[in-house]
Amino acid sequence: MDSRAVPAQAEREAARTLDLEPRWPIVLTIAIVFALTLLPGRVRVVPPWVTLVITLVLIAPMAGLWLSSAKRRWLRIEGWVTSAVVLYGTAAIILDLKDLFVKMVTPPNGITGIQLLNSSIALWGSNVLIFAVAYWRIDRGGSVARAERVPGAPDFLFPREEAEHELLPVWQPTFVDYLYLAFCTAAAFTPAEAMPMTTRAKLLMMAEGLIALVTVLAIASRAIGLLGS
Repeated sequence: MDSRAVPAQAEREAARTLDLEPRWPIVLTIAIVFALTLLPGRVRVVPPWVTLVITLVLIAPMAGLWLSSAKRRWLRIEGWVTSAVVLYGTAAIILDLKDLFVKMVTPPNGITGIQLLNSSIALWGSNVLIFAVAYWRIDRGGSVARAERVPGAPDFLFPREEAEHELLPVWQPTFVDYLYLAFCTAAAFTPAEAMPMTTRAKLLMMAEGLIALVTVLAIASRAIGLLGS
């Protein structure tokens, strides 16, 4: 037998043991974040082409994960890239929020109600989507540990995990669960379903809630006031 075929066969056998979650919801999420940067009249600090490059950089390892037989290598690359994209996205949201707030309170600003409204919608939506990816990235050791069925301690405790019934299949959260968690945190400023169990999870939820609170109370309310005047 060709010696080169042995590692390749072993890698294929190892790949079969991975419980890979579909990546299309994450790709769709990042695509929506990019689309939000294109809202007409939106005030932004980072040019849209930079966000487009970041989007493609994140999609690349996810495509490699499904097209290559070296699944574990691409999972590690995906984890590193996802962490970097989440940090970039959070920093971009904070900078946009700061720039928008300064322009809003500094006369003469020349910002219309439509610009403020579009900017606040984009910031709120991006906040939800970026933190959904962050929760998905950190929980239970990340996507690598979950795919290998050896997850670490949970950062979030979901009600489904406490439900014990013989007819219920073995369950672990997917990206949609983290998206719902992020939406509830930004909409209600409190966890409506999963409870944070670790310090980093609590800090992330506090940061998301604070960004959403400032966006809704300070910017969106001002935009509505300008449109009504």
